[in-house]
Amino acid sequence: MSEESRKLVVLITQGLESELSSVAFTIANGGITSGLDVSIFLTSSAVDLARKRAVDATQVHPLEPLSDLVQDFVKRGGNLWACTPCIKGRGYEQDDLIEGTVITGASVMHELIQGGAATLSF
Repeated sequence: MSEESRKLVVLITQGLESELSSVAFTIANGGITSGLDVSIFLTSSAVDLARKRAVDATQVHPLEPLSDLVQDFVKRGGNLWACTPCIKGRGYEQDDLIEGTVITGASVMHELIQGGAATLSF
């Protein structure tokens, strides 16, 4: 398998109000377990998932609590990117976000896709 095909980009647009955010992080963590280099790009209401303590009370049964899924993703080396305009539009700053979150534009995601990364969106 080529290096490019070992990368996965997960685009998440759904926030705390949707079970899809838990599903997306579960699948992203599974990708890491499978040996993929996984990056998550949060946009729209999904940037709330990176806000400190925002996911603490969210759990979609039978999945793990969302806070555990997010922490596991970051601890295991996943790239967690948050859309710059979406962050600014909500008045968030880096200090408002969980450790490991990088505020960036979509170009980092586009670069991986141009290189052949697989993509999923939620």
